[in-house]
Amino acid sequence: MGCPPGGCIVPADWFPLAYAFPLAGRFPLAGRFPLAGRFPRARAFPLGPGWKRAARRQPWEHRLIAVVIQRSETPSAVERWYVLIVMCLVYAINIAARYVVTTVFEPIRLELRLTDAGAAFLTGVPLALFYVVFGIPIAWLADRSNRRNIVAAALVIWSGFTMFCGLAQNYWQLLAGRVGVGVGEAGATPPSTSIVSDYFAPERRPMALSVLALGAPVGAWMGADLAGAVAQAFGWRAAFFALGAPGLLLGVLAFLTVREPRRGRLDAVGGAGKPSLAQSLRFLWRQRAAFHVIMASGVCSLWGWGLVWWTPTFLMRSYALNVAQAGAVTGHAHLVGGILATAATAWLMARPWMVSPRRVLWTLAAIIGLTTIPSFFAYWTHTLWVAKLMFWIYIPAIYFFIGPCMALVLNLAPSNMRSIFTAWSVLVGNVFNLIVAPQAVGIMSDFFAGGRGADAASLRLALLFLAPTGFWAVWHFLLAERTVVEDQIRAVGCATV
Repeated sequence: MGCPPGGCIVPADWFPLAYAFPLAGRFPLAGRFPLAGRFPRARAFPLGPGWKRAARRQPWEHRLIAVVIQRSETPSAVERWYVLIVMCLVYAINIAARYVVTTVFEPIRLELRLTDAGAAFLTGVPLALFYVVFGIPIAWLADRSNRRNIVAAALVIWSGFTMFCGLAQNYWQLLAGRVGVGVGEAGATPPSTSIVSDYFAPERRPMALSVLALGAPVGAWMGADLAGAVAQAFGWRAAFFALGAPGLLLGVLAFLTVREPRRGRLDAVGGAGKPSLAQSLRFLWRQRAAFHVIMASGVCSLWGWGLVWWTPTFLMRSYALNVAQAGAVTGHAHLVGGILATAATAWLMARPWMVSPRRVLWTLAAIIGLTTIPSFFAYWTHTLWVAKLMFWIYIPAIYFFIGPCMALVLNLAPSNMRSIFTAWSVLVGNVFNLIVAPQAVGIMSDFFAGGRGADAASLRLALLFLAPTGFWAVWHFLLAERTVVEDQIRAVGCATV
């Protein structure tokens, strides 16, 4: 049996060799390959108006809409997992350098004599604003040049500026350091996730990006527990040195050992040419599922990471903990709970029944919706052990969405636009969790405090206003589910119903 003009359904155990490919008039025909003798269980049907219903009537193991493609450039398992581990470490250093300032927020505020809103601006807004300025141009460059070199250079730059923050003697020097961290971090996530996407096929990307996302809990633990212990022993400046130095070494390692892959080598449809920034943005706007996934991911950052941003300060004010004790409360939840949640996500995304992007989105909506509830009670309670229990429920959940959302965005973009798509996703997330959340909570805390100055009660009330925003993210996940299959087919030529 040959592959008809409409497409074919190929058994799921042939995922490494097959991709969904649309041939219903809207998309270019990349090629047809006879299936007779090679795929005896294949089922064929035309991709006409009723192709979704026809696919859903098939058994799960037959639901991949596909043509067979040749993967002569498939990397070895050792190479692709090595690259994935290196990019995971890059991501960990990224998160640690970004959030170390939340752990030492109170000592910085007291030494520089700042209000909550003033300290929040100094420690979060400059990084995010300069990411906004540099993130998109660097991503555009990454879609047209060597991504490995950009990742290595960016890592060295932000690690150097992280150490510079430890040398700061006044407000303006610390501000300059945070600006430099923002410029460097703008070159991190977009090109690194784009590199990983060319080492793992589309159906394996949710799993691979979930493994990469293990860098988030490891980095958060470094920025909370490790930085808190160093700050308690040697002062807050030493914490910046402890997290900046490893990044310099890792940048050199990435430059010397990671090979730049050819773009789109594992896709059924390879991105042609070098699109302009305007062309990439127009395509992004047409991909409605990508828009809603980016918004959902950003709102998850506003909700979860916005709460985590203020949690060490909340614990110190509400329960009279020192900086090391406050860092340890959330640090263990980040390290142990975050790693377990991310590992469970990687395992779940590797299951055969999760290859459908629609199921991925349903799962994300359910998990975020359910864990939004304990995130509210963590700041409502006045009992430390109850707060700790709530932290252990909702903090691991803020890692659950990272890998799947990264993979969904990558699979909704052609290979020559992936850095731009990821840059917009990271930009939205950074604006929400580094500008909107810290500033909004700081302003509300100062407002609720009145003339007495911000305290535990005013900060608690401000955080209770932020906690329910998790339900906003759920709404975007459900909207993305409506068009994700069609949009993914348009981008990479493959999707599972």
